[in-house]
Amino acid sequence: MEAEIAIIGGTGVYDPEAFEDAKEIQIDTPFGKPSDSIIVGTFEGRKVAFLPRHGRGHVYSPTHVPYRANIFALKKLGVKRIISVAAVGSLKEEIKPLDIVIPSQIYDRTKFRVSTFFEDIVVHVGVADPFCPELSKIAAEVIDELGYRYHLGGTYVCIEGPQFSTKAESETYRKLGFDIIGMTAVPEAKLAREAEICYVTIATVTDYDVWRGEPVDVAMVIENAKKNEEKVRKILRKLIPRIPEERRCECKDALKYAITTDPSRISRDVKEKLGILISKYL
Repeated sequence: MEAEIAIIGGTGVYDPEAFEDAKEIQIDTPFGKPSDSIIVGTFEGRKVAFLPRHGRGHVYSPTHVPYRANIFALKKLGVKRIISVAAVGSLKEEIKPLDIVIPSQIYDRTKFRVSTFFEDIVVHVGVADPFCPELSKIAAEVIDELGYRYHLGGTYVCIEGPQFSTKAESETYRKLGFDIIGMTAVPEAKLAREAEICYVTIATVTDYDVWRGEPVDVAMVIENAKKNEEKVRKILRKLIPRIPEERRCECKDALKYAITTDPSRISRDVKEKLGILISKYL
């Protein structure tokens, strides 16, 4: 095992002062290479991996992030919990720019992304609650202690991107009761569940989307994202030592009854390809 906890986020979230004995690891997966090399080191006494979601220099758009390779690579490293950091827009007046949201639900509006590792066998994984409730609760407690404005719960609608919403789309999402809008929670959360990895999103609000009648100002989004990054670094320093080693949530056993294909019909190649995900159940 190289790491027990992973952080996925922008390069601005990476805190070199917090990592000790950091090293970069290149990993190959059956689904290609991850977004970038993964930095692994000791962070506040825990073995932590950091993966820049869009690659250094922000080279992958939300649609083309190699999500399966990213999650599979973290699984290979031994990761059991993922803390995702993502910039989002607000769909509600009370959720203000620079607020933080720990969402509890996802609504998928993407069109071109593969959301499963299991194309060669049938595996029905439950994702009724896509974010780990145990990890979400701890994250909310830490944010509250730090005194930042935050919202626990709510629905993250994930759009394809890279374009922002039209006004009609933004208004529709509001009428459907969604709280925040972003471009990366799907398929990350679903793949993490298939990999039996706990997953939480620390969503940092940068703007009000376009439902207020104002265009999304990219310069303002970038400025607010940078302001939020300092908050996130402080949250991570306090959150990671607080995470218990033992997992009591259902995430750790997500595949226990999910594999539907008869094991005798699963080829040796597939067993080898997906071994780190399914071998303990075959």
